[in-house]
Amino acid sequence: MKPYFNVAGPCIPGEHYMLPAQERCRGILDLVDQNQYFVIHAARQSGKTTLLHELTDQVNAAGNYYALYCSLESIETVTDPEQGIPAIVKKFQAQISRHPSLRTYPFARETDYSDYTNVLNTSLSWFCESLDKPLVVFIDEVDCLSNGTLIVFLRQLREGYVNRRTIPFVHSIALVGMRNIRDYKSRIRDDEETLGTASPFNIVTETLTLRNFTQEDIARLYTQHTQATGQEFPLQVVEAVYKATQGQPWLVNAIAREIVVKMLNNDPSRPMLPDYVDQAVERLIQQRGAHFDSLMKRLSEKRVRRIVEPVILGEPEAYDIYDDDYRYVLDLGLLSESPQGYLIPSNPMYGEVMIRTLNSRAQMAMRQQQYPPELPAYLTQGKLDMQRLLTDFQVFWRENSEIWQERFEYKEAAPHLILQAFLQRILNDGGRITREMAGGRKRLDLCVEYQGERYPIELKIRYDTQTEAEGKTQIAGYMDTLGCTEGWLLLFDRRTTVAWDEKLFWRTEEFKGKTIHIVGC
Repeated sequence: MKPYFNVAGPCIPGEHYMLPAQERCRGILDLVDQNQYFVIHAARQSGKTTLLHELTDQVNAAGNYYALYCSLESIETVTDPEQGIPAIVKKFQAQISRHPSLRTYPFARETDYSDYTNVLNTSLSWFCESLDKPLVVFIDEVDCLSNGTLIVFLRQLREGYVNRRTIPFVHSIALVGMRNIRDYKSRIRDDEETLGTASPFNIVTETLTLRNFTQEDIARLYTQHTQATGQEFPLQVVEAVYKATQGQPWLVNAIAREIVVKMLNNDPSRPMLPDYVDQAVERLIQQRGAHFDSLMKRLSEKRVRRIVEPVILGEPEAYDIYDDDYRYVLDLGLLSESPQGYLIPSNPMYGEVMIRTLNSRAQMAMRQQQYPPELPAYLTQGKLDMQRLLTDFQVFWRENSEIWQERFEYKEAAPHLILQAFLQRILNDGGRITREMAGGRKRLDLCVEYQGERYPIELKIRYDTQTEAEGKTQIAGYMDTLGCTEGWLLLFDRRTTVAWDEKLFWRTEEFKGKTIHIVGC
């Protein structure tokens, strides 16, 4: 069987193209040798389970410890600890029964499931006492546990850890999930149901994470395909994939699979072109598979909206870096910190799907109303007629803004989302929109691209008389980065005291050698 790019479940050596996961999360084996309890957290489908399988095999092969992998994903819906803890114990028993070395050891003398506050602790203690080598346990999907089950589970592990100088217990434990353990307390119903600290499990030595692929990692991964088939991934393709994904492992594999399997029909004689990356990205976004859906459904959570909406608006003062919600959104993998310290989408693909998800209802309504007209209505001699397009938007905004703003969960970002839905409706079949959420600069930069031409647009919310002057400087800078001499600055006036006839205007100015159209909305 030839290896292939994997987009479903953990990677398997020999079956999938893959890189050693430990390269992206170093120091784990040192923590095991130091008999530490620690946390590994990373965003969904970034390689956590692949890493744990790799570690389990490596530790068992070395022979100093017994290593056991156990996933708690199937216990997610069990909120009552009276049922949840016995389910966890049974999960451990099942994994031990399949372990080639551990299955010869009985798990416990007697298993009293009715004593759910102690059964996990006592069972693991008795099992460790019977072993001839220390036990290491990698527990996956820990953050699936909820409410009472979670807190009782953590309490019993903590008790075993504290008493293990006199009572045998697990040598080293890794708790692994999407979220950092500091956020576990958010899923406990009552604040008093903790271990008396900010975190219900305060014995971890380290909190580790899996980094994304670097551009060099992507090249190494893709080289495996070249070695197997002779089909090369040119440097320009690798660069384009890294730019679109920022090295998110599932996205890196998904783009390669989309091109190799879907677009080139597994024909290694066909060359790989940079343009294929853009096509693959758009196809994946439109497919909206489970990877995107699992992330984007989080956008409706209040704590996520508190952080994401200011990112769309470019207003970092609206969130606090020490806020649990801030850390939570980072742990989900939706957003990341830019080198300047602002939050931005973790990669352009997530940013695109995020906007399309938030304005999807507006796009659907526009399709049903068959408004605005399709792309040909806005073409003049093969170029976009931006004056007609944005004038139509001004009319649409005046007639629909109050209705649509009430429909949006992200009410403050409604102008940004509605304009992008309007543009997306027009450009779906012939152009593209590049979005830059300009963190910390109170604006959103858009670049509309059609037939090799670029049309830079900047959106700003009008706060005071300084907004326009600030916007002209910013759009001029954005035009410099794109190499354009003509741009459009849209100012959304949210003041209720200003009449619509005053809000809506069109003015063209020369500014620093550039033509800027200032469009009032």
